[in-house]
Amino acid sequence: MARYTGPKSKIARKFGEAIFGDDKAFEKKSYPPGQHGNNRRRGKKSEYAVQLMEKQKAKYTYGILEKQFRNLFEKANRSKGVTGEVLLQLCESRLDNVVYRMGLSPTRSGARQLVSHRHIIVNGEIVNIPSYSLKPGDVVGVREKSKSVQAILDSLTNNSSVYEWITWNTEKQEGAFVAIPERMQIPENIKEQLIVELYSK
Repeated sequence: MARYTGPKSKIARKFGEAIFGDDKAFEKKSYPPGQHGNNRRRGKKSEYAVQLMEKQKAKYTYGILEKQFRNLFEKANRSKGVTGEVLLQLCESRLDNVVYRMGLSPTRSGARQLVSHRHIIVNGEIVNIPSYSLKPGDVVGVREKSKSVQAILDSLTNNSSVYEWITWNTEKQEGAFVAIPERMQIPENIKEQLIVELYSK
């Protein structure tokens, strides 16, 4: 499956959550998409359908493709700790996600674009791989030539999110990935245990 580029509101409606952030279209139509909308009788979902839905929601939330997501799961499965929790921590440690958390872009897809267009540096070096995995102590910033990019400045002005595992210095336009977040510090509404059950079949 190639990257999804269709209407995001439709995906958010499918999951019944504004997973891509504030969305006026989702607020107007919070029922699932489809020809008959709210009137369609929806039977009880099977256990597999519920698990699959949760995996799809996590993939769309973090903007990760199927193969990449499977690889992350296998890496989480091999590591010590609770597999589901480690899986989310790996997703949170991705460079595009941290750029989004730092407020450099209002969306993860925007953050991915900043990374791939070489606006972001890690420990002083340009990194243009959105899936680059950060380690605690890594310093992420905007490269000198990009500090006046309007989209970044606008996003920082409107950003009020604070995360305990990330520090940010607005003057220098750089911050640090201080630590890998605990599960309770990750705000995403994802039931990771269902994903583990799905992949364990």
